[in-house]
Amino acid sequence: MSIHNLPKSTVAQSGSVQPSSVQPSSVQPSSVQPTTTQPISADIHELDRTDIESYYIPGGKVYERFFDCPLDHQQTADTRQVRVFARHIVPVGKEDQMHSLPFIVYLQGGPGFECSLPSSVKGGWYATAISEGFQLLLVDQRGTGLSAPISAHTLAQHGSTTAQAEYVQHFRADSIVRDCELIRKALCRGRTSAASQKVALLGQSFGGFCITTYLSLFPNSISRALITGGVPPLLDSPDAVYHATYPRMITRNQQYYAKFPRDIARVRTIIEHLNAADVVLPDGGCLTARRFQQLGISFGRTGGFDSVHRLVLRAASDLETAGSLSVSALTEIAAAQSFDTNPLYCIMHESIYCQNGNASRWAAHRVREASFASTFEHQWDRILQRSDPAAPVYFTGESVYPWMLDDYAELRRLKDVALSLAEYTGWGRLYDTDVLAANTVPVAAVSYYNDMFVDVGLSERTAQTIAGCHQWITNEFHHNGLGVSSHVPEYLFRLLKGDITDL
Repeated sequence: MSIHNLPKSTVAQSGSVQPSSVQPSSVQPSSVQPTTTQPISADIHELDRTDIESYYIPGGKVYERFFDCPLDHQQTADTRQVRVFARHIVPVGKEDQMHSLPFIVYLQGGPGFECSLPSSVKGGWYATAISEGFQLLLVDQRGTGLSAPISAHTLAQHGSTTAQAEYVQHFRADSIVRDCELIRKALCRGRTSAASQKVALLGQSFGGFCITTYLSLFPNSISRALITGGVPPLLDSPDAVYHATYPRMITRNQQYYAKFPRDIARVRTIIEHLNAADVVLPDGGCLTARRFQQLGISFGRTGGFDSVHRLVLRAASDLETAGSLSVSALTEIAAAQSFDTNPLYCIMHESIYCQNGNASRWAAHRVREASFASTFEHQWDRILQRSDPAAPVYFTGESVYPWMLDDYAELRRLKDVALSLAEYTGWGRLYDTDVLAANTVPVAAVSYYNDMFVDVGLSERTAQTIAGCHQWITNEFHHNGLGVSSHVPEYLFRLLKGDITDL
């Protein structure tokens, strides 16, 4: 069911996971862990290990755990492994209840982003989950953070472009979910009832995509699921996503320039300069006009307008006073773009929408060129040829393009792999609509009416496909609502309890 709030205008897989005896201080450079890694003892429960590094933060005790998981969960003959990292946080005073407290597993957005270490679990969704009786498990999804991180350096160890691309093909939601499932078995081993062996799931953005895959593959392992800004479109290819999100990006540009009308001239000045000059960033990347436009990704988050305005004002001031962009401005602009530090966000971004043999083939670029090229034009001579040559230059949003493989320093080194992945047609099924239609797991999801990352219309269709899904649609928050207000998780838990019904 859908609740609209506009207050402000079983496919079980065989396999086992082994707790890794390798500690953070001895991390090997290779992202594939040797198959000779041995657990401390098969008889010692993961929660009883005494060699695990642990420490306190306000509200909780943190245990840093590593698990060796198969690279390919479905090919038992493939002995390659990846090491997956998870931060396990137990509420203060309940350290002796680890074997009985239920787990809530947090799945981060992305694809390609790790979980950060919270400075405290006394606020935000952490405190909400703890108040609901959970201990927390924050998983770095494979390829991110401390979980076999993907970079040009780590991939180079796999040899040819073909071998590197084959390796990365195992870093989608289905593999992430199977990692989580094996970790669940390890952490819940020995619990006496089937109910106590289940975990709750909380997924932000791409984490919600992962939850929907989890519901398709292992519904009997889940006690309840909460999705924030991440009810995925059940599509076989990404094209429809961009046909829906480019218009939302246009609206956000209009709102931005309505708030900062003087930025129309400033942005035009910056774009003209970047078309005329070769601007090299401190990391060796190129600040082109088209890359500058990508700062608009921040428009999808609370406070994003202000952060972009600050960068625009700084860059325009540099050009006015010095005729070039300062190292300080260039550093800040590069820091606002995470594609080099989290390259999966680019090279695997569109694959999260691909199923049943469909390739992405740079869908955002194709849709932009076919339907929105003039609207998001970056070449200065063409801007001057538009029907209104003085019109604002629009920023782009959460979309990836083949030219990024030239403009970003780290992505350049991954260019051949990224091009190969964009043409790959072997992607399997991520969602089982028959299983979702017969779902019995309690699911609560929030979709944001103005979300420019995950289209609310596509999300609503999926929520209607998942039996028993309680969907709350609101324009009170943007895509990062979970991190902005504790009202979001609190409201979702109330939905699951039946405390809130259709409005």
